[in-house]
Amino acid sequence: MTIQYQTKGVCSRQMNVKIDQGVVQSVEIIGGCHGNSQGVSRLVEGMRAEDAIAKIEGIQCGGKGTSCPDQLSKALRIALAEEAKRAEKA
Repeated sequence: MTIQYQTKGVCSRQMNVKIDQGVVQSVEIIGGCHGNSQGVSRLVEGMRAEDAIAKIEGIQCGGKGTSCPDQLSKALRIALAEEAKRAEKA
């Protein structure tokens, strides 16, 4: 399943996150620093979403109280919750 997450407090505007059975399949980060966005996306692809969250949650950028990796952890939490809801209905 794929979710679209509108970021808050960072340079990027949106994250499109695809997970399947709790594993990150792909991440597209729109806006922000292109190189860092590609790097973060590639690093988490293939990881269990829970493991990725544990590594990137809470990272801060320039006193913003958040960062693109931190926002990605929030998107992954939402994706996991949505996936769990769909599994309950099935």
